[in-house]
Amino acid sequence: MRAFYHPEQSLHDPQQYMRFGRVVPPKDLPERTEKLLAALARHGIGPETPQQHGTAPILAVHDEGFIQFLQTAWARWQELPAERGPEVWPATFPYWSGRPDEDKRPPCRPTGFLGQLGWYLGDLSVPIGEHCWVSTLRSTETAVSGADAVLAGERAVYALCRPSGHHARADRSSGFCYVNNSAIAAQRLRSRYGKVAILDVDAHHGDGTQQIFYRRDDVLTVSIHADPSNYYPFFTGYDDERGNGPGEGFNLNLPLVHGAAGPEMEAAIDRAGRAIREFGAEALVLALGYDAHKDDPIGVLKLESADFGTIGRQVKAMGLPTLVVQEGGYAIEAIGECLDAFLGGFK
Repeated sequence: MRAFYHPEQSLHDPQQYMRFGRVVPPKDLPERTEKLLAALARHGIGPETPQQHGTAPILAVHDEGFIQFLQTAWARWQELPAERGPEVWPATFPYWSGRPDEDKRPPCRPTGFLGQLGWYLGDLSVPIGEHCWVSTLRSTETAVSGADAVLAGERAVYALCRPSGHHARADRSSGFCYVNNSAIAAQRLRSRYGKVAILDVDAHHGDGTQQIFYRRDDVLTVSIHADPSNYYPFFTGYDDERGNGPGEGFNLNLPLVHGAAGPEMEAAIDRAGRAIREFGAEALVLALGYDAHKDDPIGVLKLESADFGTIGRQVKAMGLPTLVVQEGGYAIEAIGECLDAFLGGFK
C-alpha cells in the first residue's frame, strides 16, 4: 500500500478546546502523526510527499469565500486589540435553518472579521493558529495525491491527513476539521469513476461529508458512528436522513448504541458493503477514524485495537480501488496499534 504525508501537517498545534464549559487542552495533538508514521514504518511503508495542488481541488467542493476566510484569518486576527486570545476563536454563532434542499447557505453578509468568525467556524473545536492554514492545505494535498494515485491505477492508498476533515461542510469548519479531505478526494475520483462511495467509520457522524453530497446521486455517503442523540455532532447522523432531491436514497447513516464494540461495527460494515454493492460503486473512499477505540478520551464506543483488523479485511473484501483517508482518533497510545491492525487486515 502506498501512503502520502507532508511534514508541515504537524505544524498545526491548537492551544485550546471547549469541553463541558471549560477551556481544556486540545485533543488533536501533533504527536498523533508520530504514532501513525511509526505504524507505517513497521509495515515497511514509507510515505511519499504529496504534490502541491493549491486550492483548486478544495474549491471543487467548498465555497470560495469560506476558503478565503481560512487563508486570511490568522493575519486578520493580528489586527484585533491586544486583549485577543492566542488563536482565532469565534464568540457568536448565527442561526441558520439548515434546509436540506439547499447546497449551502447564502453568502456571509457581515464583511467584518468578527461576524465572519461565527459564520465560518461552527464551534469551539476549530481554533485557527499561525500554521493552521498551511497544515490544512498540506492535509488536503495529501488526500488529493492519494486520490491521484488511485486514478493512476493503484488499488489501495493511505492518506495520513491531519487536520481531519469529515466535519467540514461546504462553507464551515467544525469538529477539529477545517476542510473536508474525504469529500475533496471523492470529488477527485469522480473525474474517472462514474460512481464513488464514501464509507466513514469514525465514531462521530460525518456531517460535513453528508451535507456536501446530500443532493447528489453520484456519490453514496455511508456513515457508521455513535448514536448522535447525546453525542457530537448531535444534530445530524440519524437513520432517517436519506438524501434530498436527486440525492434521495444515496445517504445512509448507521448509528450504533453507546458502548457498542467490534461485533456491532462488523455487522454495520456488512450492511454498508451491501449498500455500496447495490449502488454500483466503482471506487471507495474510507474515512478511517480510531475514536471508536475503547480508550479514546472523547469516545463512547468500545472497539479493541484488533477490531480495526476486521475493518481492514471487510473493506478489502469489497474489492474496490480504495483510498483510505485518516480522520479522528485521540488515544495517543492506541492509534498506532489501530493502524497496525487495519493494515494487517487489509493485506
